[in-house]
Amino acid sequence: MRKESDLIGIKEIPDEAIYGIHSLRAKENFPDTSRFEIAWYKAVGEVKLAYYQTYINYSKALLQKYTAKDLPFALINDDILDALCQAAVEIAEGRHFDSFIVPAIQGGAGTSINMNINEIIANLALQKLNLPLGSYNEIDPIEHANIYQSTNDVIPSALKLACIHLLNELENNINLFRTKVESIEADCRNDLRIAYTQMQQAVPSSFGKLFSTYSEALSRDWWRVSKCFERIKVLNLGGSAVGTGLGVPRFFIMEVVNQLQQISKTTVSRSENLPDATNNLDCFVEVHAILKAHAVNLEKIASDIRLLSSDISGNKEFIIPQKQAGSSIMPGKVNPVIIEFVISASQQVYANDMLISSLSARGCLDLNAYLPSIGNAMLESIRLLIACDQTLLNNVFEGLIINKATALERLYKSPAITTALAVYIGYNKASELAKLMKAENLDIFEANHRLAFVDESKLLQILKPENLLKTGFGIEDLHN
Repeated sequence: MRKESDLIGIKEIPDEAIYGIHSLRAKENFPDTSRFEIAWYKAVGEVKLAYYQTYINYSKALLQKYTAKDLPFALINDDILDALCQAAVEIAEGRHFDSFIVPAIQGGAGTSINMNINEIIANLALQKLNLPLGSYNEIDPIEHANIYQSTNDVIPSALKLACIHLLNELENNINLFRTKVESIEADCRNDLRIAYTQMQQAVPSSFGKLFSTYSEALSRDWWRVSKCFERIKVLNLGGSAVGTGLGVPRFFIMEVVNQLQQISKTTVSRSENLPDATNNLDCFVEVHAILKAHAVNLEKIASDIRLLSSDISGNKEFIIPQKQAGSSIMPGKVNPVIIEFVISASQQVYANDMLISSLSARGCLDLNAYLPSIGNAMLESIRLLIACDQTLLNNVFEGLIINKATALERLYKSPAITTALAVYIGYNKASELAKLMKAENLDIFEANHRLAFVDESKLLQILKPENLLKTGFGIEDLHN
């Protein structure tokens, strides 16, 4: 065991550990087992690398104007900077994540996140220079790994960067799912079905119309998510503790975001009001509201598919792929588990939305201490939605079977079909047709044959898909 000290006291750290005293205290203080989001961890590595590269450029700029002796402080030497950069790259790649021991739910506005990664970077850098772990007199987690940084600008900026990376993935998955839905819409554009209102048979429609509602909703989700980047790309990086830039060279404030753009391959930008970007987290509330809207659409789509594929509906209009046994006691039972997952995930997104809104409002004066919980909920929602889009596409819609013949037969035997005749024979006669169909379980053709309300050739014309699916009617339609 090695001993490390901080302003509170001394603790023993395992000799092989690349975390340190600050990390261990946080683990003990926050005995939660929820895992920190690796995308956020990796994004902190990108932000740290941006700072170290900015420091390298800053040092070069200083030495063009001054000699090292003329500077009021000693510059970090090149070997240490190179080791810090290498360590940050490894963090950005997701390596050493098992040494990140701080849980997702914590106090302290993200200080524990920052210090755990600072300690990992410092110790990795020590290893690269063949120095013992914990030799902080050589490479210090704060004076070197955290040079010119604050938790309050590094950690929220890294969160936004992590969101951008995941939102790109979400946007792509929404589009893939939307494309599949559109292909189904095109394939069954004129295949008739009964439309339902309030879970009761209503009027003739088509599977194309139904799937068009899904593709339109997903198109809106795709468009809305594409707009999220404008809201979340504005960073407070360089603002230090409260956005005033206290203790940070102006060179850093002007340059570090440019470095991060190149490293992350994103269009992040520096806020023109750094205190605002430090103080207010309403951008997360706004973006998450868009995520919630997508969750609402996914739940609606999934619930519809479950209903139309259920045993309750009799002859099923939809057959969804069978993915796993549904019971340990009922042989042959297969449940709609994919859809249940989507509904459960959507409900978690709604819960996260309330948490993000509530905790964002609880920011106090110049900082919001609840950023870790806000960030955890935000990233969880994005990942859940990515998973929902993927599993609905791959495990439901790719193998979805539409029983078009069953749906058409059901429509012709449904009193709902008489709505199409009301404009020709009037509501009262259409009601008589409906009543006869119900009473004797007749289809529209047999019921009309008995009552002779419409010429049979005219009836066939009226019930053609292209006529049933017209948007409204014109006077000329009644004469044809």
